[in-house]
Amino acid sequence: MKPFKAFDIQFVGLKLGTHQYEYTIEQTFFELFEYDEYNSVSVKVRLELEKKTTLLELKLLAEGVVNVNCDLTNEPYDQSITSEFGMVVKFGPEYNDDNEAILIIPHGAYEINVAQYIYELIVLAVPQKRIHPGVKDGSLDSDILKTLENLSPKSAKKNNSNKDIDPRWDSLKKLLTDK
Repeated sequence: MKPFKAFDIQFVGLKLGTHQYEYTIEQTFFELFEYDEYNSVSVKVRLELEKKTTLLELKLLAEGVVNVNCDLTNEPYDQSITSEFGMVVKFGPEYNDDNEAILIIPHGAYEINVAQYIYELIVLAVPQKRIHPGVKDGSLDSDILKTLENLSPKSAKKNNSNKDIDPRWDSLKKLLTDK
């Protein structure tokens, strides 16, 4: 049995018009793709297929939560995601997916598998730089953050006060103001 059989949409028997599909994406979906960046996944995907006489229009909307590790502290947190994607499916002599917005399938095809598009929709919705919300607002109490703070250069703190400026720079500053 094909692991992505649930994501096959048979469009041959459908009437012209709009058809709705819903999918619940869990961690096992990403395990089938051998993608292990996420700790857990709970995403709802709504697919709207509009069948027309010569083409199909697909609109995907993903909303949910992906549990990932913070890039700074390695603490797990829930990253909420929302993403949408639209594409047109046309019929042609052979399969072609070179264009991201247009998919061409052979004339004799009777179904389309949307698993790859759902996978890409969710993966691209997660930010590249993942920072725990507690790091941004200062509420995260982590040993790693304390260590980073202790190891940060002290000179950055001293440069904020004018008392610790090297006196040799004062004479150079006079050159800028004397004209």
